[in-house]
Amino acid sequence: MKRILIVEDDPAIVLGLRDMLEAEHFEVLTAEHGETGLDMAREHKIDLLILDLMLPGKNGEEICRELRSSGFSQPILVLSSKSQELDKVLLLEMGADDYMTKPFGVRELLARIHALLRRASPQPAHDADIIVFEHCTADLKKHQLSWPDGSVSELSAKEVRILGYFREHEGEVVSRDALLDAVWGYDSYPSTRTVDNYILSLRKKIEPDPSHPKHIVTVHTVGYKFFSKPKPETDIQ
Repeated sequence: MKRILIVEDDPAIVLGLRDMLEAEHFEVLTAEHGETGLDMAREHKIDLLILDLMLPGKNGEEICRELRSSGFSQPILVLSSKSQELDKVLLLEMGADDYMTKPFGVRELLARIHALLRRASPQPAHDADIIVFEHCTADLKKHQLSWPDGSVSELSAKEVRILGYFREHEGEVVSRDALLDAVWGYDSYPSTRTVDNYILSLRKKIEPDPSHPKHIVTVHTVGYKFFSKPKPETDIQ
C-alpha cells in the first residue's frame, strides 16, 4: 500500500484529501505545521508528499528545499492558492514535481498523484514488454498475444495500456477511476462502464475460462486485481 503524507493547515482540506485517498486505498499521514511535516517526511517511509505552501512555522518552499537538499527523492505535489504566483521555474528551483491551485478538482488531483507515483516507481526487473500467462503470452511492444501453436491475435492500444498498468500494480486493488486516469487521462471523461467493457474483452483473450477469471479478478464495488499467474484460490472473491 502506497503511503502519502499531507502537510496542510486547513482542516477541511485535510479531511477531504484523507477521505479521498483512503477510498483509493492509500495509507495517509497528516501534519498541520511545517516543522512537524518536515520531521514526518524524514522519519517515515512515504511514497508521495502533498505540501501546502502557506504553513505555520516553516513554509512549504522551505520544507521542499530542505528535503531535497537532504536527499529526499519521492514526488512532491505542491498546493497553492490562486493569489500565489507559482511558475514552473520556481517549482523546479524548489524541487517540487507538480503543483495544483486551490480550489482543485478531485479527479484531476488523483490523476496527478497516480502519474507522479507511476513515474517514481522502479521498472520491473523482468522484460517490461512481455507478460507470460498460463496459456498465452502478451507482447506489449508488438500489441500481440501469442499461443504455443504459433497463432497470434492483436491487442488494441487501450488493451496494451490496461495490461501494462495492471502489471505495474500486480496483486494490488486497482479502482476503475485509477484505470480511467492512467489509460484515458484525466482530461477525458469516459464512464467506468467503458473500463468494464475493455476488461470483458481482455478476459476473452487472456483467460482460459472468461466466466471464471483467474488473471483479472473483480473486487466487488471497487475495481480489479491482476495476476499474471493464476489467482491463488485463497483470493477468490
